[in-house]
Amino acid sequence: MPPALALGLALALAGCLSVYLGAEHQRLLARRWPAWPARIAGALLLAGGLAALFAALRPVTAVFVFCTWAMLLFVLLPYLGALRNLHEVKE
Repeated sequence: MPPALALGLALALAGCLSVYLGAEHQRLLARRWPAWPARIAGALLLAGGLAALFAALRPVTAVFVFCTWAMLLFVLLPYLGALRNLHEVKE
């Protein structure tokens, strides 16, 4: 895997996580992050991830990979939070 591709995916992961942790109904942490700083940081990380993907891939492919990756993460993160809370309830 080219380093720019791995960097782009990692930055997009960090950006999605930052946006999610700033959301009101997030369940991964006990307290959510401050909304505006988390959203701004998430947007900057997502933009950096897209820029890194542009360096690694052709533009159309980079946008497709970025959108697919972000969609997967934004669906997966709430389920991870629910799974975490399910384990806390059982203990």
